[in-house]
Amino acid sequence: MMLAQKNQNIYQIFYFLCIAVTYLNNYELTFFVWGLTFLLTIRKTYSLQIIKLILPFILILFVATIISFFEDYKLFYKIRDLTYLSKPILGLLVGYQLFRRKDSLSNAWLKLINVGLIIALVHLAIAFFVIIKNKSFYINDIRAAGGYFSDYEIYILILLIFKDKFKINITTKKRNLLLLIIGLSSFLYLSRTNFLQLIILYLGIKGYLILTKKSIKVFLITTISVLIGYSAILYYNPKRQGTGLDGFLYKMKNAPIEPFKTKIDKGDWKDFNDNYRSYENIITVKQVSYNGFWAIMFGEGLGSRLNLGRKVLSNDGEYVQFIPYVHNAYMTVFLKSGILGVVLLIYFIFLLYKTGKRFIKQNEIPIGNLLIGSSIFLILSNWVFLGFYLKLDNKSILIGFIIAIAEQLVKNKKTLDAK
Repeated sequence: MMLAQKNQNIYQIFYFLCIAVTYLNNYELTFFVWGLTFLLTIRKTYSLQIIKLILPFILILFVATIISFFEDYKLFYKIRDLTYLSKPILGLLVGYQLFRRKDSLSNAWLKLINVGLIIALVHLAIAFFVIIKNKSFYINDIRAAGGYFSDYEIYILILLIFKDKFKINITTKKRNLLLLIIGLSSFLYLSRTNFLQLIILYLGIKGYLILTKKSIKVFLITTISVLIGYSAILYYNPKRQGTGLDGFLYKMKNAPIEPFKTKIDKGDWKDFNDNYRSYENIITVKQVSYNGFWAIMFGEGLGSRLNLGRKVLSNDGEYVQFIPYVHNAYMTVFLKSGILGVVLLIYFIFLLYKTGKRFIKQNEIPIGNLLIGSSIFLILSNWVFLGFYLKLDNKSILIGFIIAIAEQLVKNKKTLDAK
């Protein structure tokens, strides 16, 4: 009994480290922690379902690797791309492995929640320190110090909101306290993507992301509400250089345009900065297309880089002209593995959606709906923040863990039915 408890605690530590390390914005350290955890927790067997889910990412990596043999890139760039393109595979497997079949399912959910609570408390402590230091509530400083988003905390909020559906064994009083702490932390990121993530996952749990008459009505009501809210922002006309909430509203105003513009005046710094994601997409398509049919179909391989045509300030505080990845996961995969890679990435989203529907048929409705919501959110996440490929991302671990929980629940029911 003591040995089992010790093993459970070790797995809890591994899980915390794998999630927490992503917030340090150091991919080398993240890859080391994830890789070590994978080796120390490797299983003898894996389900067909998890193998199917990692297969598209394996094929994307395989195509990029083969193409790189025909290109004269530096070895360092090839190895760097190899680790980055391996991240979704590693994350899904690590999350899957960190669920121990001998653990109680209630403890498994609490493991996720406890990590979310620690992350939220650290974020709130950073925010408090910034406020005290600056003697003012300046949201841009809080975001600069504490981070710009936290997808993980949004997942934990969803679990807490629907604790009864997921059969999470905590009191309503404790649930409300956790909602307050993690909810406040999530709000302070003022992330447009996180707000949309919360809406999408909430609709997913409610079952509104499966096509029915009721879901169509909900979708129409949600769309109308969003349009009214956006119209209100346009009427308010927030300033570009606004501080705090005003700056956030300006970003909301620009959000529908920023990733989809087809013409950018790079000589106009406002147009360039406001629509930089679109600029990356435009340059990626031009560069790959210029290299001909085979590059369009299969990409430029491991080690390829995008020439921005000018130096820009990166998130790491350095001016760069050649970058290995862009904000858009579809465009990044297009650069490395071409149209074939993009099709495989979209196929993974379809597989995740299909996996959710399969669990619903097996009567694991909340988890199935959560996976369906995750698949829909990944369409957006891939477009604006690299999805699973982002070095700060930890959703792949969370989803791998949740799939392992669902499989165990299905297995337990089959065992009971057989008795």
